[in-house]
Amino acid sequence: MNRPELSRPPITGEAQSFFAVEYEPATGEVVMLDQRLLPGQVVYHRYTKPDEVAAGIRDMVVRGAPAIGISAAYALAQLARNERGDAKMFLVANGVASRKLNETRPTAVNLAWAIARMSKRAAEVAALHPDERAAAMQAEAEAIHREDVEACKEMGALGAKDVPDGATILTHCNAGALATGGYGTALGVIRAAHEGGKSIRVLASETRPYLQGARLTSWELHTDGIPVEVITDNMAGHFFQKGEIDFVVVGSDRVCANGDVANKIGTYTHAVMADAHSVPFTVAAPWSTVDLRCAEGAQVPIEQRSREEVARVGERVLVADGIGCRHPAFDVTPARLVGALYTERGSVRPRDGETPGALISRE
Repeated sequence: MNRPELSRPPITGEAQSFFAVEYEPATGEVVMLDQRLLPGQVVYHRYTKPDEVAAGIRDMVVRGAPAIGISAAYALAQLARNERGDAKMFLVANGVASRKLNETRPTAVNLAWAIARMSKRAAEVAALHPDERAAAMQAEAEAIHREDVEACKEMGALGAKDVPDGATILTHCNAGALATGGYGTALGVIRAAHEGGKSIRVLASETRPYLQGARLTSWELHTDGIPVEVITDNMAGHFFQKGEIDFVVVGSDRVCANGDVANKIGTYTHAVMADAHSVPFTVAAPWSTVDLRCAEGAQVPIEQRSREEVARVGERVLVADGIGCRHPAFDVTPARLVGALYTERGSVRPRDGETPGALISRE
């Protein structure tokens, strides 16, 4: 696998043969793996301007809530490197770039969180010499990335304790190293269970219409030597009914104050099926995904994506021209169906009435 060489070790980690996004300090480039082309091609793009990074986020070159937050942070570090004006000019440029980045994907709260954190740092260092300012912004972006990798490992270890030895695990979409700074949220739980010696196998639901499960999750797990099979989304009920699913773990793009969880479209369906068959349904997400200002799932903005992503797969037309397609990119699973929420600050059991707010004091 042709992972690009960087002038410093990748924050993602040396053990991983790929990364979703990294920053090249020598040139100021944001380097992204084009996930639209996986698994057929492994292609990395090097972006030199924040507008290019924004387009990469919007067009799903990079995807996954933590990974797009990290990408936006690196875009603002890149801007600081390129903007040589005084404090006022720098803050104006940072504000313009932040707005463009924030408009790319509205559902994932990590994006706004990372932009807000970088903008706060921008205000603190605006008056410094441009070189010092750029170094400070790069350090902040790299800290966001590094903290995400550590968070994934911590929540992975926490969730792995709940995974039964010998379990068949269902996961949806891709919440792995491709969706994060490295290691993964839901796939972090799976990786930690595997590394801990548990005999597990994974059913990855294909995740129509973008096929993140079929294209990305299966590729990631297979690359790591974890047994995985792909099922179509509408097969899950059959396998629940046959008793072939023992545990469900997914990621999240936004966790509400009451424990409702927004995640890739189709997640709610799996949660309902898990509840009907008394199978644990769990969520792994970093604290940056928790939005305590969003009281409940009804307040989450649901991104509506294009008809073409439903009507076509590559060059193949599935739906005739002139016929409409609906494409909400996310749905909301109510807290009453969420058996556990794993974060780097600890876990709560929303199904039992526990809410993420209980973890506020745990830094």
